[in-house]
Amino acid sequence: MIGLCLGLAGTVWAQVPTPAFTLAWTHTIEQVRWEEDYRVRPEGLVLGEARVKGSGAGMEIPHGAELREGSWHYQRQLPPLQPLRLGRTPEAGDYQLCFNQRCQSMSTWLGPPQARQPAVELWSCELAPYSAS
Repeated sequence: MIGLCLGLAGTVWAQVPTPAFTLAWTHTIEQVRWEEDYRVRPEGLVLGEARVKGSGAGMEIPHGAELREGSWHYQRQLPPLQPLRLGRTPEAGDYQLCFNQRCQSMSTWLGPPQARQPAVELWSCELAPYSAS
């Protein structure tokens, strides 16, 4: 079964058994929420729709975005991302992974962001089989 791996430089720190997820975060300066929907495919993470609640410093609303229910909705055409590299530091707060209609801090799987490990990568991977002891 394919799922989502979290780690760095090909080293798996955690696995999440989901075929799709939303990556969400709050912009550190403007305090505006961003969300990006991804599908987990063998060739990588495929970005679908993205949403942002507003604009500000370094966060212009993309051309063609539509305002619906208080958020700007848009799509970008990108090749599958394998891996998706994210900066993750204590100063910036943490990302949320949302799937199965529930959001959880990335800390749930990785522990809190730490200055000595300022990045994380997400990629599609074959999940290790579950074994009951």
